[in-house]
Amino acid sequence: MRTENIKLVALDLDDTTLKSDSSLAEETHAALMRAAESGIEIVVASGRAFTSLPGEILELEGVNYAITSNGSAVEKAKTGERIYSKPLPESVAEEILNRFSHAMFECFIEGQPYCLAKYMEDPVKYGCSAAYVSYVKTTRKPVEDMRSFMAENISRLDSIDIICPTAELKAEVYAAGKEIAGAYVTSSSPRLVEFASAEAGKGRALRWLCERLGEKAENVAAFGNGDNDADMLIFAGLGVAVQNATELCRASADYICETNDELGVAKTLYKIIKKEPVC
Repeated sequence: MRTENIKLVALDLDDTTLKSDSSLAEETHAALMRAAESGIEIVVASGRAFTSLPGEILELEGVNYAITSNGSAVEKAKTGERIYSKPLPESVAEEILNRFSHAMFECFIEGQPYCLAKYMEDPVKYGCSAAYVSYVKTTRKPVEDMRSFMAENISRLDSIDIICPTAELKAEVYAAGKEIAGAYVTSSSPRLVEFASAEAGKGRALRWLCERLGEKAENVAAFGNGDNDADMLIFAGLGVAVQNATELCRASADYICETNDELGVAKTLYKIIKKEPVC
Protein backbone atom coordinates (compact mmCIF):
# COMPACT_ATOMS: atom_id res chain seq x y z
CA MET A 1 0.00 0.00 0.00
CA ARG A 2 1.45 3.36 -1.07
CA THR A 3 1.04 5.91 1.70
CA GLU A 4 3.54 8.61 0.66
CA ASN A 5 2.42 12.21 0.15
CA ILE A 6 -1.24 11.72 1.13
CA LYS A 7 -2.53 15.25 1.76
CA LEU A 8 -6.30 14.74 1.64
CA VAL A 9 -8.45 11.92 3.01
CA ALA A 10 -12.08 11.45 1.90
CA LEU A 11 -14.18 9.38 4.30
CA ASP A 12 -17.49 7.65 3.80
CA LEU A 13 -19.29 7.46 7.13
CA ASP A 14 -21.86 4.67 7.56
CA ASP A 15 -20.30 1.21 7.90
CA THR A 16 -16.89 2.67 6.97
CA THR A 17 -15.73 5.31 9.45
CA LEU A 18 -18.62 4.81 11.86
CA LYS A 19 -19.24 1.56 13.72
CA SER A 20 -22.26 -0.57 12.85
CA ASP A 21 -24.24 1.13 15.61
CA SER A 22 -23.57 4.49 13.87
CA SER A 23 -21.22 5.68 16.61
CA LEU A 24 -17.74 7.09 16.17
CA ALA A 25 -15.24 4.97 18.09
CA GLU A 26 -12.90 6.82 20.43
CA GLU A 27 -9.97 5.25 18.62
CA THR A 28 -11.19 6.54 15.27
CA HIS A 29 -11.78 9.99 16.73
CA ALA A 30 -8.19 9.99 18.00
CA ALA A 31 -6.84 8.86 14.62
CA LEU A 32 -8.73 11.63 12.82
CA MET A 33 -7.30 14.19 15.24
CA ARG A 34 -3.78 12.87 14.68
CA ALA A 35 -4.26 12.98 10.92
CA ALA A 36 -5.46 16.59 11.09
CA GLU A 37 -2.51 17.50 13.30
CA SER A 38 -0.27 16.01 10.61
CA GLY A 39 -1.66 18.51 8.10
CA ILE A 40 -4.05 16.21 6.26
CA GLU A 41 -7.28 17.70 4.92
CA ILE A 42 -10.16 15.44 6.01
CA VAL A 43 -13.25 15.49 3.80
CA VAL A 44 -16.53 13.84 4.71
CA ALA A 45 -17.96 12.01 1.65
CA SER A 46 -21.40 10.67 2.42
CA GLY A 47 -24.70 9.63 0.93
CA ARG A 48 -26.27 11.53 3.84
CA ALA A 49 -27.71 15.02 3.51
CA PHE A 50 -25.74 17.75 5.25
CA THR A 51 -28.12 18.23 8.19
CA SER A 52 -27.85 14.53 9.09
CA LEU A 53 -24.04 14.45 9.34
CA PRO A 54 -22.65 13.79 12.85
CA GLY A 55 -21.64 17.01 14.56
CA GLU A 56 -18.74 15.32 16.32
CA ILE A 57 -17.09 14.77 12.93
CA LEU A 58 -17.93 18.13 11.35
CA GLU A 59 -16.55 19.92 14.40
CA LEU A 60 -13.15 18.22 14.19
CA GLU A 61 -10.19 20.40 13.37
CA GLY A 62 -9.09 19.56 9.83
CA VAL A 63 -12.60 18.78 8.60
CA ASN A 64 -13.47 21.76 6.41
CA TYR A 65 -15.65 20.26 3.66
CA ALA A 66 -18.41 17.69 3.28
CA ILE A 67 -19.47 15.93 0.07
CA THR A 68 -23.12 15.06 0.61
CA SER A 69 -26.14 13.39 -1.00
CA ASN A 70 -23.90 11.11 -3.05
CA GLY A 71 -21.98 14.00 -4.56
CA SER A 72 -24.99 16.19 -5.30
CA ALA A 73 -23.47 18.91 -3.14
CA VAL A 74 -20.37 20.09 -1.32
CA GLU A 75 -20.72 22.21 1.81
CA LYS A 76 -18.34 23.96 4.15
CA ALA A 77 -18.31 21.73 7.22
CA LYS A 78 -18.36 24.42 9.87
CA THR A 79 -21.06 26.66 8.38
CA GLY A 80 -23.10 24.48 6.02
CA GLU A 81 -22.52 26.96 3.19
CA ARG A 82 -23.09 25.16 -0.10
CA ILE A 83 -20.27 25.73 -2.58
CA TYR A 84 -21.12 23.10 -5.20
CA SER A 85 -24.48 21.75 -6.32
CA LYS A 86 -25.70 19.28 -8.93
CA PRO A 87 -29.44 19.03 -8.22
CA LEU A 88 -31.63 16.35 -9.74
CA PRO A 89 -32.99 17.64 -13.09
CA GLU A 90 -36.74 18.20 -12.97
CA SER A 91 -37.36 15.89 -15.94
CA VAL A 92 -35.45 13.07 -14.23
CA ALA A 93 -37.29 13.57 -10.95
CA GLU A 94 -40.64 13.53 -12.77
CA GLU A 95 -39.73 10.28 -14.53
CA ILE A 96 -38.76 8.67 -11.22
CA LEU A 97 -42.11 9.67 -9.71
CA ASN A 98 -44.01 8.36 -12.73
CA ARG A 99 -42.08 5.14 -13.18
CA PHE A 100 -42.18 4.13 -9.50
CA SER A 101 -45.72 5.17 -8.74
CA HIS A 102 -46.12 2.92 -5.68
CA ALA A 103 -42.65 3.32 -4.21
CA MET A 104 -41.81 4.53 -0.72
CA PHE A 105 -39.66 7.60 -1.24
CA GLU A 106 -37.21 9.65 0.74
CA CYS A 107 -35.93 12.91 -0.72
CA PHE A 108 -33.20 15.39 0.11
CA ILE A 109 -33.93 19.07 -0.45
CA GLU A 110 -31.12 21.59 -0.06
CA GLY A 111 -29.39 19.45 2.55
CA GLN A 112 -32.46 18.33 4.52
CA PRO A 113 -33.90 14.77 4.32
CA TYR A 114 -37.64 14.10 4.25
CA CYS A 115 -39.52 10.81 4.49
CA LEU A 116 -43.04 9.48 4.65
CA ALA A 117 -44.56 9.92 8.11
CA LYS A 118 -45.62 6.29 8.42
CA TYR A 119 -42.07 5.13 7.61
CA MET A 120 -40.66 7.41 10.28
CA GLU A 121 -43.08 5.96 12.83
CA ASP A 122 -41.79 2.41 12.35
CA PRO A 123 -38.71 2.19 10.07
CA VAL A 124 -38.03 -1.47 10.91
CA LYS A 125 -41.39 -2.44 9.40
CA TYR A 126 -40.09 -1.22 6.05
CA GLY A 127 -36.69 -2.90 6.15
CA CYS A 128 -34.62 -0.43 8.16
CA SER A 129 -32.08 -2.17 10.39
CA ALA A 130 -32.45 -1.55 14.12
CA ALA A 131 -29.10 0.24 14.19
CA TYR A 132 -30.43 3.03 11.98
CA VAL A 133 -33.83 3.63 13.59
CA SER A 134 -32.54 6.44 15.78
CA TYR A 135 -30.71 7.97 12.82
CA VAL A 136 -33.90 8.00 10.72
CA LYS A 137 -36.07 9.42 13.49
CA THR A 138 -33.64 12.18 14.45
CA THR A 139 -32.65 13.37 10.96
CA ARG A 140 -35.78 13.14 8.78
CA LYS A 141 -38.72 15.51 8.60
CA PRO A 142 -42.00 13.58 8.18
CA VAL A 143 -44.34 14.20 5.25
CA GLU A 144 -47.85 12.77 4.92
CA ASP A 145 -47.90 12.67 1.10
CA MET A 146 -44.40 12.31 -0.34
CA ARG A 147 -45.42 12.25 -3.98
CA SER A 148 -47.25 15.57 -3.70
CA PHE A 149 -44.48 17.05 -1.58
CA MET A 150 -41.81 16.05 -4.08
CA ALA A 151 -43.89 17.34 -7.00
CA GLU A 152 -44.26 20.68 -5.25
CA ASN A 153 -40.50 20.85 -4.72
CA ILE A 154 -39.48 19.30 -8.03
CA SER A 155 -36.92 22.04 -8.79
CA ARG A 156 -35.22 21.81 -5.37
CA LEU A 157 -34.40 18.11 -5.10
CA ASP A 158 -30.81 17.12 -4.41
CA SER A 159 -31.57 13.42 -4.66
CA ILE A 160 -34.23 10.74 -4.18
CA ASP A 161 -34.09 7.40 -2.37
CA ILE A 162 -36.47 4.49 -2.83
CA ILE A 163 -36.82 2.28 0.24
CA CYS A 164 -36.82 -1.41 -0.67
CA PRO A 165 -37.73 -3.85 2.13
CA THR A 166 -36.64 -6.90 0.05
CA ALA A 167 -33.63 -7.74 -2.10
CA GLU A 168 -35.96 -8.70 -4.96
CA LEU A 169 -37.63 -5.28 -4.97
CA LYS A 170 -34.28 -3.55 -4.78
CA ALA A 171 -33.01 -5.45 -7.84
CA GLU A 172 -36.15 -4.53 -9.79
CA VAL A 173 -35.97 -0.85 -8.88
CA TYR A 174 -32.25 -0.67 -9.59
CA ALA A 175 -32.62 -2.25 -13.02
CA ALA A 176 -35.54 0.01 -13.94
CA GLY A 177 -33.71 3.06 -12.64
CA LYS A 178 -30.74 2.38 -14.89
CA GLU A 179 -33.04 2.98 -17.86
CA ILE A 180 -33.66 6.61 -16.87
CA ALA A 181 -31.52 8.97 -18.92
CA GLY A 182 -29.80 11.68 -16.92
CA ALA A 183 -29.90 9.76 -13.63
CA TYR A 184 -27.04 8.52 -11.49
CA VAL A 185 -28.29 5.34 -9.80
CA THR A 186 -26.45 3.73 -6.93
CA SER A 187 -26.84 2.18 -3.48
CA SER A 188 -25.25 2.67 -0.09
CA SER A 189 -27.46 0.23 1.79
CA PRO A 190 -29.16 -3.15 1.28
CA ARG A 191 -32.53 -1.38 1.58
CA LEU A 192 -31.97 1.67 -0.65
CA VAL A 193 -31.78 2.56 -4.32
CA GLU A 194 -30.52 6.12 -4.63
CA PHE A 195 -31.03 8.56 -7.51
CA ALA A 196 -29.12 11.75 -8.25
CA SER A 197 -28.15 13.79 -11.28
CA ALA A 198 -25.91 12.04 -13.79
CA GLU A 199 -23.47 14.86 -13.01
CA ALA A 200 -23.35 13.85 -9.33
CA GLY A 201 -21.43 11.03 -7.65
CA LYS A 202 -18.84 11.14 -4.91
CA GLY A 203 -16.01 10.72 -7.41
CA ARG A 204 -17.06 13.75 -9.48
CA ALA A 205 -17.57 15.91 -6.40
CA LEU A 206 -14.22 14.86 -4.94
CA ARG A 207 -12.49 15.67 -8.24
CA TRP A 208 -14.11 19.13 -8.21
CA LEU A 209 -13.05 19.77 -4.62
CA CYS A 210 -9.49 18.64 -5.28
CA GLU A 211 -9.27 21.03 -8.22
CA ARG A 212 -10.55 23.83 -5.99
CA LEU A 213 -7.95 23.02 -3.33
CA GLY A 214 -5.15 22.38 -5.81
CA GLU A 215 -4.67 18.76 -4.76
CA LYS A 216 -3.72 16.01 -7.19
CA ALA A 217 -5.57 12.69 -7.20
CA GLU A 218 -2.32 10.90 -6.42
CA ASN A 219 -2.22 12.73 -3.07
CA VAL A 220 -5.72 11.62 -2.09
CA ALA A 221 -6.83 8.60 -0.06
CA ALA A 222 -10.52 7.65 -0.08
CA PHE A 223 -12.29 5.15 2.18
CA GLY A 224 -15.62 3.45 1.53
CA ASN A 225 -17.84 0.40 1.83
CA GLY A 226 -20.68 0.80 -0.68
CA ASP A 227 -21.37 0.82 -4.39
CA ASN A 228 -21.74 4.60 -4.10
CA ASP A 229 -18.09 4.82 -3.00
CA ALA A 230 -16.61 2.95 -5.97
CA ASP A 231 -16.04 5.96 -8.26
CA MET A 232 -14.43 7.88 -5.40
CA LEU A 233 -12.01 5.03 -4.68
CA ILE A 234 -11.13 4.79 -8.36
CA PHE A 235 -10.39 8.53 -8.53
CA ALA A 236 -8.16 8.59 -5.45
CA GLY A 237 -4.49 7.70 -5.63
CA LEU A 238 -5.17 5.34 -2.74
CA GLY A 239 -8.62 3.78 -2.68
CA VAL A 240 -9.35 1.85 0.53
CA ALA A 241 -12.33 -0.45 1.05
CA VAL A 242 -13.20 -1.86 4.45
CA GLN A 243 -13.41 -5.65 4.67
CA ASN A 244 -17.22 -5.44 4.99
CA ALA A 245 -17.56 -3.52 1.70
CA THR A 246 -19.67 -4.56 -1.28
CA GLU A 247 -18.14 -6.53 -4.11
CA LEU A 248 -18.06 -3.50 -6.41
CA CYS A 249 -16.42 -1.32 -3.77
CA ARG A 250 -13.77 -3.93 -3.01
CA ALA A 251 -13.04 -4.39 -6.71
CA SER A 252 -12.52 -0.63 -7.05
CA ALA A 253 -10.03 -0.42 -4.18
CA ASP A 254 -6.25 -0.52 -4.07
CA TYR A 255 -6.23 -1.81 -0.52
CA ILE A 256 -8.62 -3.68 1.78
CA CYS A 257 -8.46 -2.76 5.46
CA GLU A 258 -10.17 -4.22 8.51
CA THR A 259 -13.93 -3.81 8.94
CA ASN A 260 -15.55 -0.70 10.35
CA ASP A 261 -16.08 -2.47 13.68
CA GLU A 262 -12.42 -3.51 13.72
CA LEU A 263 -11.28 0.10 13.35
CA GLY A 264 -10.04 -0.36 9.80
CA VAL A 265 -10.11 3.37 8.98
CA ALA A 266 -8.23 4.33 12.13
CA LYS A 267 -5.55 1.69 11.62
CA THR A 268 -5.02 2.72 8.01
CA LEU A 269 -4.85 6.41 8.90
CA TYR A 270 -2.00 5.66 11.29
CA LYS A 271 -0.16 3.90 8.45
CA ILE A 272 -0.67 6.98 6.26
CA ILE A 273 0.57 9.46 8.85
CA LYS A 274 3.25 7.02 10.06
CA LYS A 275 2.34 7.35 13.71
CA GLU A 276 2.04 4.62 16.28
CA PRO A 277 -1.61 3.58 16.58
CA VAL A 278 -3.60 3.87 19.77
CA CYS A 279 -6.01 1.13 18.66
